[in-house]
Amino acid sequence: MLRVNRTMENGIVCLAPEGRLDTMTAPEFDREIKEVVPQARELTLDFEKLEYISSAGLRALLYAQKAMGKQGQMKVIHVNEYVMEILDVTGFSNILTIE
Repeated sequence: MLRVNRTMENGIVCLAPEGRLDTMTAPEFDREIKEVVPQARELTLDFEKLEYISSAGLRALLYAQKAMGKQGQMKVIHVNEYVMEILDVTGFSNILTIE
């Protein structure tokens, strides 16, 4: 199960997924991203409560990064060790701004 908390103000959007971002929940996260990206000049993904990310979740991140690269900036914050290891192994830590 995945819950996504969303805040939006003046083109600054924060999405904070809670739970597991996997094959079952990635479509929901992808819809959230596609809904907010057109209005965003800044997108922050807060992974403080994200427990796991699979390749399906990584695809959603890649889409968001490409879309925001055309119109603004994106960053990922509060990444735990386990999720960071996945981002490192897959090379995503080289293409994402992680704080």
